[in-house]
Amino acid sequence: MGKQLTPTVRSVLQKIKDDNIQFLDLKFVDLFGTLQHLTLAADMVDESSFTNGFSFDGSSVQGFQSINESDMILKPDPTSVFLDPIFEVPALSVFCDVIDPRGFKSYERDPRGVARRTEQLLRSEGIADTVFIGPELEFFIFDEVRFDQATQFGYYYLNSAAAFWNVGKEGRNLGTIAARKRAYMAAPPIDKYNNLRSKISQVLKTVGLEPELHHHEVAAAGQSEIVFKYGPLLEQADRTMKYKYIVRNVVDRYDKTVTFMPKPLHQENGSGMHVNMSMFKGGKNLFYEHGRYADISEMAEHFIGGILEHTSALCAICNPTTNSYRRLVPGYEAPMNLVYSSSNRSACIRIPLGGSTPEAKRIEYRTPDPSSNPYLAFSAIVLAGIDGIRNKTKPPDPVDQDIYSYVKTEAGKHLKSTPGSLDEALRAIEADHDFLVRDGVFAESLIETFVSYKRKNEVEFVNLRPHPSEFLLYFNV
Repeated sequence: MGKQLTPTVRSVLQKIKDDNIQFLDLKFVDLFGTLQHLTLAADMVDESSFTNGFSFDGSSVQGFQSINESDMILKPDPTSVFLDPIFEVPALSVFCDVIDPRGFKSYERDPRGVARRTEQLLRSEGIADTVFIGPELEFFIFDEVRFDQATQFGYYYLNSAAAFWNVGKEGRNLGTIAARKRAYMAAPPIDKYNNLRSKISQVLKTVGLEPELHHHEVAAAGQSEIVFKYGPLLEQADRTMKYKYIVRNVVDRYDKTVTFMPKPLHQENGSGMHVNMSMFKGGKNLFYEHGRYADISEMAEHFIGGILEHTSALCAICNPTTNSYRRLVPGYEAPMNLVYSSSNRSACIRIPLGGSTPEAKRIEYRTPDPSSNPYLAFSAIVLAGIDGIRNKTKPPDPVDQDIYSYVKTEAGKHLKSTPGSLDEALRAIEADHDFLVRDGVFAESLIETFVSYKRKNEVEFVNLRPHPSEFLLYFNV
C-alpha cells in the first residue's frame, strides 16, 4: 500500500462531492481544552472557505475575547480533515486555527496556534526537525453518575458494574469483580469493558489514530487505557482531542459515561496522561546515546533538567484542575517526585526500558493528567525541555529505588515534589513563565487570562464551598 497523501483543499472538496458529504464540522478548543464545534452545510463550502474562514463570537468562548472585540475567524486546516463517525448524516470534521481578523493573523490565545509555533521554534532554532509525542490517556467508565451543588447541599454519586463496592450487592451478582486497586490488566469477565474498548479502538482507527493496545487499569471501577501510536506534536494534540471525542461518544452509545477527571474516586488510583517524547533531526533520534545512563543522550538529560526545573509552573497547564492535586499524592503510583528514573513509576520522568533501540529511545513525563489542554500541555513541556537544552540544565541524579522510602532517608529528605494545589501551581507559573513567552510561543495575555480564570472560577469556587467531609469532621463541634 502506498503512502497516504496529505489532504489538500481540492481533495477535500472532491471528497465532499464524491461521497455525498452533507456537512463540514468545524472543530476547535477553547483556552482550557474544551472541544467546540460549528456545523456547516457542505454545499456552502468552497475553496474560499479554507482561505477566508468563518466568523464566530469569540466572547462566548472561555478564555477568548471580550464582548467589545468579539469577532473571530475559524480557518479550517485541510490536513486535519476526517470522516466523522459520530454524525448520523455523512459529515467531514476538520480542526481549525483561530484567526484574529485584525490583521488576519494567528490569534495569540489559540491553543492550536501555540502548538504550531512550538514546532516552528524547534525547526527555526535548528534544535530538531520533529518532536514526537506519545500521550497515554486514562479514563473511567461509569454506569451511573449524579452530582450537584447548591447553597444547602453538595454531593456526587458514582457507580460502575465493575466496582469493588458492588461485590456484596443483593440480587443477581456473579462476584466477578476485582478488589480495590487490583484491576490492572484483569482478564474478562472481571474486565467488563474489554469489548467496549475494542469497539472504541475500531472507531479510533477510522479517524486516523493507530490504537496499539488497550487494557483495564489499576482502579477497580472501570478505569481504562487505550494507547495510540506517537506522532508530531500538533498532530498528536489533534489526535488527543479526537481520542476524547470518540471515547465519550462511543461509550454514550452503550448507555454509559466517561470521565477524564484525574481523581474521581477516593482511595483508588487516579487517571494520568503520561507524555512520551523524543526528538529527531535528519532521521536520527537525538535522545539516544549508547553507554550513558539508560542510554539517553546529554541533550535528553538537559531536556529532562529543563522539565524538572519548571515542573511547578508546568503543573498549572499540565494539571490544571483542583482535582488534579488529589491524584498527586503518595501511595497511588503518583508521579509527584521531581526526579527521573529508568524504572520508577513514582518519578516525574521515567526512561522506559522498553525503548532500548536508537529509534525507540524516549522519555516519559508522567505528571500530566487528561484534564489538560493537549495543545498547551505538549507545547509547554517541550518549551521547558528546550530551555534545559539551551541552558545545559543538569537534573538531579536519577533515583532507581523506591522513592517513597528514599525520601525518608538523609539523602532523600531534600527531594522536591510537585505543587500541593492548583493555587500553588498558579503562583508558580506567575513567577516562572519566561521559558514559555521568551520566543513568542505563549503570549503574556494567554498566561494572564489562564491564571485569572482558574483562580476566580475554579480555586475560589471550590474554596468558598463547604466540603461534604467537613460535615463528618465538624458538624458537632
